[in-house]
Amino acid sequence: MKLAQTLRSLLPATAAFALLGCTTTVAPPAGVPAAIAEPQAAAAPAAASLDELIAAVDIPFETFTLDNGLQVVIHTDRKSPLVGVTTYYRVGSKHEPRGRTGFAHLFEHLMFGGSENVENFDIPLEAAGSTGTNGSTWYDRTNYVEVVPTGALDLALMMESDRMGYLLGAISQEKLDNQRMVVQNEKRQGDNNPYGLVDYLINDGLLPVGHPYRHSTIGSMADLSAASLEDVQTWFRDNYAPNNVVLALTGDIDVATARPMVERWFGELERGPAVVTRDAGPVTLAEPQYLEITDQVPLERIYQAWTGPGMEHPDAVPLQVGMAILGGLSSSRLDNAMVRGEELATSVSAYAQQQEQISFLQATVNVKQGVDTAAARALLESEIARMIASGPAQDEIDRAVTQFVSATIGSQERVGNFGGKGQILAEGLLYTGNPGHFRSELEQMAALTPEIVRSAMERWLSRPSYTLVVVPGDRTLDGGELGGWGDEHLNPAPEPDTGSDVQVTRTGPERALPEPEPVGELTFPQLERASLSNGIPVVLARRDAVPQLSIAMVFDAGSVVDPIGQAGVHQTMIDVLSEGTTTRSALDIAQQQEALGASLNAGAGVDRSVVSLTALTANLAPSLDLMADVVRNPAFAPDAVARVLQQREASIAQQLASPAGIAQRAFLPLIYGQNHPYAYASTSGNAAAVAALQASDLRAEHAEWMRPDLASITVVGDIAMDDLVAALEASFGDWPVPATPAPTKDLDIATPAPASRLVVVDRPNSPSSYLTLGRLTQFQGRPEGFEAVELANEVVGNGFLSRLNNDLRETKGWTYGIGSSIPDARGPRRLQVGTQVQADRTADSIRVILDQMHAFPATRPVDATELQRVTDGNIRNLPNRFETNGQVLGALLSNQLNGRDLRYQVGLPDIYRSISGDQINAAAASYLQPENLVIVVVGDRTVIDPQLETLGMEIEYLDADAL
Repeated sequence: MKLAQTLRSLLPATAAFALLGCTTTVAPPAGVPAAIAEPQAAAAPAAASLDELIAAVDIPFETFTLDNGLQVVIHTDRKSPLVGVTTYYRVGSKHEPRGRTGFAHLFEHLMFGGSENVENFDIPLEAAGSTGTNGSTWYDRTNYVEVVPTGALDLALMMESDRMGYLLGAISQEKLDNQRMVVQNEKRQGDNNPYGLVDYLINDGLLPVGHPYRHSTIGSMADLSAASLEDVQTWFRDNYAPNNVVLALTGDIDVATARPMVERWFGELERGPAVVTRDAGPVTLAEPQYLEITDQVPLERIYQAWTGPGMEHPDAVPLQVGMAILGGLSSSRLDNAMVRGEELATSVSAYAQQQEQISFLQATVNVKQGVDTAAARALLESEIARMIASGPAQDEIDRAVTQFVSATIGSQERVGNFGGKGQILAEGLLYTGNPGHFRSELEQMAALTPEIVRSAMERWLSRPSYTLVVVPGDRTLDGGELGGWGDEHLNPAPEPDTGSDVQVTRTGPERALPEPEPVGELTFPQLERASLSNGIPVVLARRDAVPQLSIAMVFDAGSVVDPIGQAGVHQTMIDVLSEGTTTRSALDIAQQQEALGASLNAGAGVDRSVVSLTALTANLAPSLDLMADVVRNPAFAPDAVARVLQQREASIAQQLASPAGIAQRAFLPLIYGQNHPYAYASTSGNAAAVAALQASDLRAEHAEWMRPDLASITVVGDIAMDDLVAALEASFGDWPVPATPAPTKDLDIATPAPASRLVVVDRPNSPSSYLTLGRLTQFQGRPEGFEAVELANEVVGNGFLSRLNNDLRETKGWTYGIGSSIPDARGPRRLQVGTQVQADRTADSIRVILDQMHAFPATRPVDATELQRVTDGNIRNLPNRFETNGQVLGALLSNQLNGRDLRYQVGLPDIYRSISGDQINAAAASYLQPENLVIVVVGDRTVIDPQLETLGMEIEYLDADAL
């Protein structure tokens, strides 16, 4: 993966919109809904039928194939002047031979390093207004994605064809060595997380040595070290030919326009060998397998896993739905039995992770502290046995399918990128020969019966399982040794090859990059305003691309309202909202939103608390009724409060087990001081304060802060204002404003004088060190002219092409990524740099960061390429930023937080055009220098202390248990 690894799911997940300042819950793997169960309690409100919802899923397409075998699928969507370019190669980690695990993914990284006619893929594309190019590798395929303005399509096609046909002359030993280090740091970063070794062990337990799906996509350290230039050239010639490729062009394009462009750039490329795919079906274990390990984790966790059938097997779809009913949606069987029922677990999940030739079926239980593991495991297995014996109810199936269909409707907003229409069509064509396979899956879902699902679950889950239990303790396994073929003790990886005898020469003709055409004016929706009868202001941005609405009800509260020492109280109250009202149980709430195809979430950010709803337009009224009940009438029942307190405590423990979480909890009080609410508002909370909460405390918190005179409602989607106001009036209009004055927040609290500090938190056995560097800025809220500071920050640290990322990742290979930011805030804003680096380069990485910040602009002012990228390039990519309802909603909420005109984005082109290089340099000189930085390092002291001593700074130490 260049930036992220994605899984192939049955259906794409709904694109979540970012609510600035809101906390989020940990999501299950991609494509897995967030938690379906036996029907009981209150009946769901009337909803559109499944047939009606499926009819709203429409991605028409046309296909053609070039003489060289390149398959092309075209989908026309004229809503924005954008085209998604999605390229799928039929090669993934399952095609790797022994001794070369991780190579497909390593090669994907190399594909971004330039071709014979393109020095760097990101620079010209981002300059033309593209989203940042990205890619991912998984078992079955490697993909590359970008979304470009229509006038830059010719450029994107030339570049994709150049690396498909003319790559080898651009791959040097230096580039291979660099990207090898980047990938190894990506592996260290993943391994360094709590439960970071689990996937290796599960695959090893489920599949025999040599099975194509056994070894991890990221591979083993030894195999990555052994990859040679000869391997690179062989891999390219054997796999990266047009006859092994599906190209999807989706958006502002049609076949008549696309075909000559594709033929021009790809037609001259020659066929290569067809990718050879070995038999790789599911495996039935001879007997149940069990393994228990200790690791640096906050809670005991149980995994139970099986292999399942490939995606075209008749049982693939029933298993997707059955596993969702078991533990996928919030009303799931396991949720009801283990979280809400006997309360043996703080959270559960179950899903079918679908691949082309196989699937991984898995249930996971986070065991509540103090609960006997054997009891939790017995209840898990009894629920699985009950599902196998009696099957689901039809109502459970219908709710599960409704959630899948709703997710697919939401995915239609994106023409490309991960989860968009290009990915849906490309995967269908690559895996099944049918771009419309998604429709076949939905229709199969709609026809499911309880017996079809039950019998599929019986066939696959009654087989022997692999069970893994992870217990808190010391880490005894080395992730660097995991992820490989599995018989390294018999067949060790070959020694690294320097590639000195391999010739690197041009293989193709010289080709010029096409000039992108101008882009049109930004289309940002017009806004309509209204007020409900109780004064709640309403803003609507009407967009009709999909029959769905994104709604945010924002309260002027947030975690800053917690008194010092009481961090987490407000978040906990927000968490309890969906755990039952005076008329609905938690199960009612879960079942009803599932039946409606809705997604209801609540979160406490730093400065605001937000209840968000994604709803199908056809089901708006009952969805708002559910939302209003959750907001206005929470019951705060003692059992629900106790359950949420345990979950919040588990969340705090998880943050304290994560390197990034530890760093954040250490860093914020150092820069804001012990008495400022911002020192704690971005954390999971104070464990002791949360544990002491009573239902009466949360009820009082709700009464104080969740009130109509602190609320506003912002809506983006397919509805007329009159209809929206009528629906909102029915749900919220009669909510009375309390007689007591609205509470206020105090952010005007003294903060420490800026001072350089180096603070270390010991985390033994960490293969990487997590670095956080920063200080408070002089900014309060968002001052006039702040755009020059933002663009300067984009040059130095915000984005893939930033100087920090180019140096630490692309040049030195010491990190998987680094970023700098000045997060939005109503009060004092901070400058923050964060990265995870290989442990033996901890001090060196700090030096690089400080040097890069010092150099800008003193010895290295912004150059012409950087200036074009952050000004004209940003103007050109504005349509990409506001393609979806969620993106528009996020922009509106950001404008509200910052006190800007709600259509601020319309003026951005003129603002960016007016900013000069001198202004960017001046902003960097004034606001982005590294003086008085607080530096927090989370890592293994036995490795990092000798390095840090060379920095010449006094070292302070914090105990992770005291954070």
